[in-house]
Amino acid sequence: MKAPTAIVAEDEPVLREELVEMLADQWPELAVVAQAADGDAAAQALAGAPPDILFLDIEMPGLSGLEVARRASGRCHVVFVTAYDKYAVAAFEEGAVDYVMKPISPARLDATIARLKQRLAGPPADLTGLLQSLAATLGQRKEYLRWITASQGDALRVITVDEILYFRSDHKYTLVVTPDSEALIRRPLKALADEVDPQAFWQIHRSALVSVKAIAGVHRDLRGHLQVKLKDRKETLPVGENYVHLFKQM
Repeated sequence: MKAPTAIVAEDEPVLREELVEMLADQWPELAVVAQAADGDAAAQALAGAPPDILFLDIEMPGLSGLEVARRASGRCHVVFVTAYDKYAVAAFEEGAVDYVMKPISPARLDATIARLKQRLAGPPADLTGLLQSLAATLGQRKEYLRWITASQGDALRVITVDEILYFRSDHKYTLVVTPDSEALIRRPLKALADEVDPQAFWQIHRSALVSVKAIAGVHRDLRGHLQVKLKDRKETLPVGENYVHLFKQM
């Protein structure tokens, strides 16, 4: 019997490698024949002989996950990889596809693998109706960043946004600070400002985003510049002149 094949399309390299390793461990018979870091690469990988299964990040650079899924519809079984459970659970449990949530748990992946093994006996689903529903849902709501993967020394750590006190630009990297740790990510601060909930994080300087709930107060330094005091850290953060208005009510 021919071994099943898969493509893994995920733009975050750490998560992509983790998923490939988990699949190798939990489903050794599955052959991952290609990996894609963006939607364009995923579509190119699908252009030849389609795999049996496509593990597809719903939000990637280039072609969106929904557009790639349209090209995969009826050609291979699709598993969406997503961080956005608010719409994933309602839409994906219609049965046409499966999904795994980020960060991926071995138990959830095991359940997905079991369902995929059953579905491989039949033809891939037509995803047209599901994709229309997802597109409408995505167009109605803005989903914000829920977690990040960051370097901490030689290790990698998954940090939920609720843990983060502030982000600060640090040359080519962005520093991610929690009450008891600091870590680095390559995502620029400008991109993060578009991804976090603006009600939960304020940009207070061109190089800093701070969690509103982490702010203990503000004061002026000896030069008259406004500084943010934090509840769980000793350092203060400067407030740029363009952002002083945020603190007029404080």
